[in-house]
Amino acid sequence: QVHLLESGGGLVQVGESLTLSCVESGVEFGYNSMGWYRQAPGKQRDLVASISLSDTINYADSVKGRFTLSRDKNTLSLQMSNLQPEDTGVYYCYVRNPVRTYWGQGTQVTVSS
Repeated sequence: QVHLLESGGGLVQVGESLTLSCVESGVEFGYNSMGWYRQAPGKQRDLVASISLSDTINYADSVKGRFTLSRDKNTLSLQMSNLQPEDTGVYYCYVRNPVRTYWGQGTQVTVSS
């Protein structure tokens, strides 16, 4: 059974930092990519950052220079700095293998001005 356990969300002030973590277990057949999406209220779920099997990392333009994605064995971390109100949303960890995409339950990040 696949588990993606997320942690690290919370309420912060503008300019502060947070680190999200996602611990993966049970994903078979390796993975093509993994990373984080976020969904703001009333909006679609958008990709924030991803890492490929070859360790190529991509970021959404809106977070470049502020967010850092890293992977250590089965743990995926997203370090977020200089947070802005537009970063508010539910952050979802995902793992994509050749068969399907797996999602975490989501963790809320709220940036207050």
